[in-house]
Amino acid sequence: MAVYTEVTDDALAAFLADYDIGTMVAFRGIAEGVENSNFSLRTTGGDFILTLYEKRVDPHDLPWFLGLMEHLAQRGLVCPQPVHGRDGAALRHLCGRHAAITTFLPGVWPRRVRQSHCGPVGTALAKLHLAGADYAPRRANALGPRSWMPLLDRCRARADEVQAGLTLELDHALVAILSAWPEGLPVGHIHADLFPDNVFFLDNALSGLIDFYFAATDLLAYDVAICLNAWCFEPDFSFNVTKSRALLAAYQSVRPLSAAEQAALPVLCQGAAIRFLLTRLFDWLNTPAGALVTRKDPLEYRRRLRFHMSATDGRAYGL
Repeated sequence: MAVYTEVTDDALAAFLADYDIGTMVAFRGIAEGVENSNFSLRTTGGDFILTLYEKRVDPHDLPWFLGLMEHLAQRGLVCPQPVHGRDGAALRHLCGRHAAITTFLPGVWPRRVRQSHCGPVGTALAKLHLAGADYAPRRANALGPRSWMPLLDRCRARADEVQAGLTLELDHALVAILSAWPEGLPVGHIHADLFPDNVFFLDNALSGLIDFYFAATDLLAYDVAICLNAWCFEPDFSFNVTKSRALLAAYQSVRPLSAAEQAALPVLCQGAAIRFLLTRLFDWLNTPAGALVTRKDPLEYRRRLRFHMSATDGRAYGL
C-alpha cells in the first residue's frame, strides 16, 4: 500500500455519493507498500479501504482480482470484499484512476514473525489454493519468469549504484534459475504476495488475508516459495528452518505437495527471491519524489537469493 495520488474532500464526497455506505467521518493515506494508492476510510456506515490503482496494475485485470476475492470469500476464506455501488458496479473512477472500495478486516499484521505465525499462514495458503480451484477465469502472471530479464534490463544502467557488482550477480543467477525452471507442476490461482503485512492476526489467530492485486494463475508451489522467503528469514537474514518446517507441514496438512513440487522447491525459492529483488530494485531507482510510500531495500533479497542458490534439495527447507 502507498499513496501516489491525492484525493480531495470534494472528490471523495462526490465518489461516495454513488454508494450506500454513508458520509465520510475520517480519511487518511496508508504509506505501507509500493503499488497502489490506499486510504483508510471511515464513514457513518463503517470502516473501509479505498484503493486507487496505479503503476503495474492493468485496468483490464481489475475485474478478475475483485471477482477472485468474492469467490474466495464465498468458499470461506476471510479476505476483503468489494463494495458495490448503487448501480451494482464495484469498479469506478476517482481522480483519474480506477478505484474501488473494499471492506475493512480487523486485526494487525505481525511486525515480528514468530514460529506460531507460520503454521496458520501455511494452512491459509493451502486453503486459498483449494478454494480458487473452481474460479474459472485465468490471469497470466505478469511478474512471472518471463518478466525477470526485461525487468533487470530496465535497471541495468543504475543497479550498481545500489551495490557494486549487483548487475553481474543477478545476470548469473537469472541464467541458472531460468534454465532450471520447472514445468508440469500443479497450476492454480496464487496470491503471489503473501508477506506479513498482507496477513492479519487477531487474538493470536489468523483473521484474514489482504492485497490480492498480484494474484495470478501460476505454479501453486511457487506461492509456497514466496511465503518461505517472506516468513522464514530472521532479521540477520539467516534462514529459520524451524519456521519453514512449520509452514510447510501446515500447508501439506491441507494440500500435500507432490514429489516433483518438493524437488523443485530450491529453484522456486530462487525465483521468488529474484522476483522481489528485481521489483524492489526497480522501485528503489524509480519511486517518484514526494510519494507517500515506504521503499523496500532490494538488498534484503540478495541475501535470501544467496541462501537459496546454495540449497540442493528440500532438506534445506525442513522437508
